[in-house]
Parts: sequence; structure tokens; C-alpha cells
Amino acid sequence: MNNIIPISGRVKFQLTIDPSVWIFDERKIDLTTYFDEERVEIDEIEQYSKAVAEHFSREIKEGAEIPKPVSPAKKKTQKETLLNGTFGIKMKPFIKNAEPEAGAEKVMISTADGVHSFSMEEAGELILAFSKNGKPLREDGPVHILFEDGSNRDNPIKNVRKITIS
Repeated sequence: MNNIIPISGRVKFQLTIDPSVWIFDERKIDLTTYFDEERVEIDEIEQYSKAVAEHFSREIKEGAEIPKPVSPAKKKTQKETLLNGTFGIKMKPFIKNAEPEAGAEKVMISTADGVHSFSMEEAGELILAFSKNGKPLREDGPVHILFEDGSNRDNPIKNVRKITIS
């Protein structure tokens, strides 16, 4: 069970996160390209709401659409990407789901080597890398902590054991 990371402290809900299942999470980030491409910040809830509204309007006007089957070649490409990819996920949704108490200011990341402290805003932008070349980070994982700007991608924070909000 050393691949489970608890989130505790001044939170409404104490969570345990399991990086081994994130490969199926649609919020995952492809770290092979993430730091090299230009990004525009988007509000995920607003984007989702717009997409649902557009879909609803289209169904009202045109009727329900029968989804087209995914071609076998596309399925194979997607599977190869998952099996060989290097991925991470932002820490923000996990902090949000834990619901920090009013007045909580810091996020402490405990590793085998010590404790790293971040403000709530900084911690929300951290990336939890969970796989490299299609393999889980077993030796020095279960996750590596990367900064949003990629400045530590060659020397990430490793051996994460727990996350404490204080």
C-alpha cells in the first residue's frame, strides 16, 4: 500500500489518492509535451457547461445523433499512447475535494527526504507525475512533484509519502 498518498490536516475530508488509477483520468497531462507547448488557462466548469449547452441545442434542432464507432487504428494509437506515455495530473482538484478549512494556508508535502512547504495557490499548480514511459514510478514514487513551469523536471521532488494541509 505504499502507492497510496493520504491528504490530511486542516481539511473537511481526509482523502487517500491512488496514482495507479490516474491513467484512466481525463484530467491527465502528457508530460512529454506539456512544458514545451504554449498553454491558455481555461475554466473547466465553464468549458463543460458550454459544451453541454451546445450539445443540447444541437439535439433539439437536429435530433439525437448516433455515435460513430471508433476506428481500430485510432483505438490502437490511443492504447499505445497510454502504454508508453509519461503523464501527470494537477494537484488542485485533490486539494479542492479535501475542502481545506478556512484559514488553511500551507500544503506540506512529506517525502522520505524531508518536508516541502507550499502556499495553497502554489500547491494547486503543482503537477503530480505518476508514470514515465508507460510505467508507474515504483522506485522513487508513487509520484514526483513538478513545478508548473517545468523548472524542476530534471530534478523533481520524489518519494512523496503524504500531503498535509495546515
